[in-house]
Amino acid sequence: QLQLVESGGGLVQPGGSLRLSCAASGFTLDSTAIGWFRQAAGKEREGISCITYDGRIYYGDSVKGRFTISRDNAKNTVYLQINSLKPEDTAVYYCAVYLFPGYYCSTYGPDFGSWGQGTQVTVSS
Repeated sequence: QLQLVESGGGLVQPGGSLRLSCAASGFTLDSTAIGWFRQAAGKEREGISCITYDGRIYYGDSVKGRFTISRDNAKNTVYLQINSLKPEDTAVYYCAVYLFPGYYCSTYGPDFGSWGQGTQVTVSS
């Protein structure tokens, strides 16, 4: 069964950092593009970043600079490093599989499936 599991969220003070993990089971990530998204309470889902099977990276326009996506195919895991966290980064963070095979990916939610359950990130002092 294809499954993604996010972890690494938590409560962090403004200015802190977190590294979120997206671990795959039931399939290998080395031929798959994976995206990260977030959804804050009462807001629409926002695309953060996507990384292709061969390491090409795309970022959403609103999050460039503080977010870094990476992958470790040996661990079957994709990561999202978030630095200089702000209260407005508070959200549930999700990873998902890009549905279209090929050499590209996107940060457009409908292009993705097999969503994980999410991990909560709360930024507060």
